[in-house]
Amino acid sequence: MHTLWKDDEAAASRDELELRVYTSRLLGRDKSLVLHGGGNTSVKLTEKNVFGEDEQVIYVKGSGWDLGTIEAAGFAPVQLNHLQKLAGLPALSDPEMVNQLVTHQTCASVPIPSVEAILHAILPNKYVDHTHADAIISITNTADGEARIREIYGDTVVVVPYVMPGFDLAKLCAECLATMAGANVIGMVLLNHGIFSFGQSAKESYERMIALVGRAEAYLKRHNAWEFPQAVENAPKGAEVMRSLAKLRFEVSKAAGFPVIVARHADAKSLSFARRSDVEVIAQHGPATPDHVIRTKRLPMLGRDVAAYVEAYRKYFSTHEPQAKERKTMLDPAPRIVLDPELGLCAIGKNPQEANIVADIYDHTIDIILRATALGGYQALSARNLFDVEYWDLEQAKLRKGGKPAQFSGEVALITGAASGIGKACVESLLARGAAVVALDLDSSVTRMKNGASFLGLQCDLTSAAQFKQSLEQAVEQFGGLDMLVLNAGIFPGGCRIDALETEDWLKVMRINLDANLMLMRECHPFLKLAPCGGRVVVIGSKNVHAPGPGAAAYSASKAALNQLARVAALEWGTDNIRINSLHPNAVFDTGLWTEEVLMARARHYGMSVDEYKKNNVLKTEVTSRDVAELAAELCGSLFAKTTGAQIPVDGGNDRVI
Repeated sequence: MHTLWKDDEAAASRDELELRVYTSRLLGRDKSLVLHGGGNTSVKLTEKNVFGEDEQVIYVKGSGWDLGTIEAAGFAPVQLNHLQKLAGLPALSDPEMVNQLVTHQTCASVPIPSVEAILHAILPNKYVDHTHADAIISITNTADGEARIREIYGDTVVVVPYVMPGFDLAKLCAECLATMAGANVIGMVLLNHGIFSFGQSAKESYERMIALVGRAEAYLKRHNAWEFPQAVENAPKGAEVMRSLAKLRFEVSKAAGFPVIVARHADAKSLSFARRSDVEVIAQHGPATPDHVIRTKRLPMLGRDVAAYVEAYRKYFSTHEPQAKERKTMLDPAPRIVLDPELGLCAIGKNPQEANIVADIYDHTIDIILRATALGGYQALSARNLFDVEYWDLEQAKLRKGGKPAQFSGEVALITGAASGIGKACVESLLARGAAVVALDLDSSVTRMKNGASFLGLQCDLTSAAQFKQSLEQAVEQFGGLDMLVLNAGIFPGGCRIDALETEDWLKVMRINLDANLMLMRECHPFLKLAPCGGRVVVIGSKNVHAPGPGAAAYSASKAALNQLARVAALEWGTDNIRINSLHPNAVFDTGLWTEEVLMARARHYGMSVDEYKKNNVLKTEVTSRDVAELAAELCGSLFAKTTGAQIPVDGGNDRVI
């Protein structure tokens, strides 16, 4: 631990709320303190209300905000005196607590305050920081964790036994603080949960947090429980391993009831942990902190027996649900973490972002488990306590905030020729529908097209089977499988009559437009077979399939052959639940092939304006790359679930095709 506070940066803050934002971001910057929305902070201020009267207000982190990126708008102002009065009640239900928080905000447009707002309110200091520091959790998640914490901190922190967050925790903390009030107290450790620090200034509270966590780190180092060198592990690669991963994804998706992303992590740390001889013991106690259970479930799955995991989860639910205060409906029983000696660590989510969050959480959990084990043994909360958090309405509300999942959430699409034109538009259309997209192109710009967890751009020469297999392996390792394939890459050579067509030019067109697509289909087939909702292939053909023109023999023949290949594949792959449909665009001018100069020249050749030339079809409409891409995306959706072998023109109506 070391302080990130910088006086010049802090001086840029115009008021105490901005200082609260500044130090909250400093905490959020360190992932060993908080992860993905974890932790919370607050500041108590005096403000004028609508009557011009002074009113004490506590600004507390709003639900759903991340400390690493929080802004002033992420803090909810709540009437401080009212929260302090609530703490004096003998009991308060969760729904009523939330109601009281929301109805006593001083601004209607702010987020819902943290469920720990009452706890922040009863602490006497102006600034309060709360984190789930790895070092603290490593120590408290042991059989003698409380004694170790008291040994480290003496009378400088209040130690609070585990109680579920909310009103009951605030009451317990108030009682513990009352028994240990003193000038030396600068923080509070909640066993199996996290640590609080407090101070009269943003800097004081922040630097107390750093100092307190630093003492825990130093303790772990003194007890040889800090760093664990990883053995160099050989990560299995190749088609068979990737097919095993895709099969795992298929079975997990079936158990979940929806398609999932399965991200493989085969780094030395993940493989070493998955291959430990005692992994069946140390990895089966529970998560590092209770709030992780809603992301990772209580336990990871060891190996690949999904059916056994589902049965165990159902038993866990049936054992603890009758003891709940209200009836609960079981969540999906599929795992979120898989530890396998060949695959390493597999993180599972409804989309790539979720899978990344799960992976981050468990990466830190591994550190915590190893450190606690070195101190004498890792010990998480009981299954009963974890069930209460997993099925706590307030925690479930966080997950429901995302609303209805996008159309292709949890599914993976691979698009060729993705750096421009129709391919680039297909990337946009499928990303917009929630798919994870793998974009391939010979142009290296494809790797920089998009940012974000749902996009993987790879430079690839599709005439090289070796290059494509490597790209496919990367795609499956990152997302777990393949659901949709858009065959778009191709070349349109300059006009050449048959009597002047060189064999090498003919073969080049065939190699790219036909042979490469045969190889792509062959290599993708095993993964499309394992698509949870069935595989889908969209072939971007051409008007020339049905209405070839002079001077385009190689192009027209290659596209016609590809069209025939797609028809045969539709016949052969139907029993594998893979459907294949073709689009035949024409006169799509917003691509790299068509410059303004070329368009003007072609328009002059036909005695038309550029606009007339673009709309030279039956419907007198312009066809764009997006038009083709949107239909390609819809062909992969539910509206065409019972269609295969179709050939659809996207040309505004071509009289020769009609």
